[in-house]
Amino acid sequence: MTAIAGDFSGDDQPDIICNAGNKTRLLVAPDWKEIVLDEADDHNFIHSESWDVDADGDLDYIAARYNPGLIVWLEQPAKPLEEKWTMRLIDDQVHGIHGLIRGDVDQDGRLDLLATSAQPKPPYPNSLAWFKIPGDVRLAKSWQRHIFARGDAPGLTHYLGFGDVNGDGRPDAATGAKGGPQDESGLGEWFAWWEAPADPGSRWRKHPLSDKQPGATNIHPADVNNDGQVDFLASRGHGQGIIWFEAPNWEEHTIHATIQEPHCLVVVDIDNDGDIDAATCAFGDKLAAWFENDGQGQFTTHIVGHDQESYDIRAVDMDADQDLDLLVAGRGSRNVVWYENPLQ
Repeated sequence: MTAIAGDFSGDDQPDIICNAGNKTRLLVAPDWKEIVLDEADDHNFIHSESWDVDADGDLDYIAARYNPGLIVWLEQPAKPLEEKWTMRLIDDQVHGIHGLIRGDVDQDGRLDLLATSAQPKPPYPNSLAWFKIPGDVRLAKSWQRHIFARGDAPGLTHYLGFGDVNGDGRPDAATGAKGGPQDESGLGEWFAWWEAPADPGSRWRKHPLSDKQPGATNIHPADVNNDGQVDFLASRGHGQGIIWFEAPNWEEHTIHATIQEPHCLVVVDIDNDGDIDAATCAFGDKLAAWFENDGQGQFTTHIVGHDQESYDIRAVDMDADQDLDLLVAGRGSRNVVWYENPLQ
């Protein structure tokens, strides 16, 4: 189950698009009126993104199915609450798409899309990909596919991180592979990042961070301790624990050692104090929590909600009060909720 927020109705209020049970729903603020945008037996989407894909001034929706792989975008029509949202193909050749993330990979001023190809099946097994929007995106049969990690991301990768890790001005990518019983290769349980070359359409260079990470799922680059170097903040979402890796030698530090299955992760300044915090919803412990950074990489845990089991969490200003709230798509709890930030 996935959920993402944005002003999809044009009234300057954040709405929600979510998918569960093979239905993609628009929940319109402030009363959360439900509008079904798409319904199909094979459209059970696991992750999503949103931006103005066709550059017409409104938000469109991107969603991915895990296996067999499918990435689509839904074009917002002129009357989003009345007219049909047209679904168009981005790609159906990468399989095991657990994570999507947007970013300007080729630095041309337009957003691109990155995705995992986690399944060990052709044509791009155990790989990572990015997709460039074609010139006429409405007429294109698919988007331009670039496999930047070809076969060197085994072990069932999950979510992606994106940002300039080494300070060369080019954004890099990172991911984690959970391993475990479903990993027939036995090559999972790691975190790593890929260094972008001058030509982002060519193969990127892999840099391992740690190969002793059972259940690794989520990782994001950020300067955790304010020393001017980019670190990584990560979660073992099919295991336990939230950690961070300190640059330049990637020394591992514990944020929370025992939290169970913190599958989703956001890395942002939640309390607006100038440093990077984190938040998760742990499906093993059935709780939502955020982790307050003191600016030096020491974290305090704050429990936000109980009895909530999620695969997806987002930090977004849901009530337009200039702070970041937490939006949670509850997989096991079968709901969509948001938690108001009380710190403003």
